[in-house]
Amino acid sequence: MTLTIILITCVVSLLAFRDHAIYSKLIFNPYIIYKNKEWFRFIGSGLIHADAFHLLVNVFVLYVFGSVIEESFEALFPGKAILYYLMLYVGGMMASVIPSYLKNRNNPGYNALGASGAVSAVVFSYILLFPLRKLCLYGILCLPGIIFGALYLFYCYYMGKKGRDNINHDAHMWGAIYGFFFTVLLKPQLFLNFFDQVLHIHDVL
Repeated sequence: MTLTIILITCVVSLLAFRDHAIYSKLIFNPYIIYKNKEWFRFIGSGLIHADAFHLLVNVFVLYVFGSVIEESFEALFPGKAILYYLMLYVGGMMASVIPSYLKNRNNPGYNALGASGAVSAVVFSYILLFPLRKLCLYGILCLPGIIFGALYLFYCYYMGKKGRDNINHDAHMWGAIYGFFFTVLLKPQLFLNFFDQVLHIHDVL
């Protein structure tokens, strides 16, 4: 399923790079969604990207973490793994931009795009399952997942408040939060396992 999502995302993004009409039709614009009831943009905007680098980063991170989550879900939820994985990814895509929609539905100049919110949901599902596995930033700074995740959320919150770039940091943050708690809701025991692992963080520091 991860490879299928990556394929669909790449195809739609590449088509949008070539045809601005596709880009305009799918981009997340809360004002247009609110006025025209174009709810498909909640998902469509997650299939397009600003440029090739933006696309490559998202599909690479999804490939690395998504494959692990797929295997984990197959072990945890036999027969329902694909459904739950899609609910994690698509749900993360939608949940990540709901706050932006509510905040900007009367702002015609606001736009957003990209799969980062959905990818963040997958990454934080991974952190729930494996909080002590080290995650590396640019292959240099490697930290246990729980610490990496906490720093990531703080960074997203801080940058979202500053609002000095064109990145929707709020979407990253809310996608991450959704991914973590959605997975907990699927199997509450996972949170107890997470907490038990975190208590032994000193073993990996």
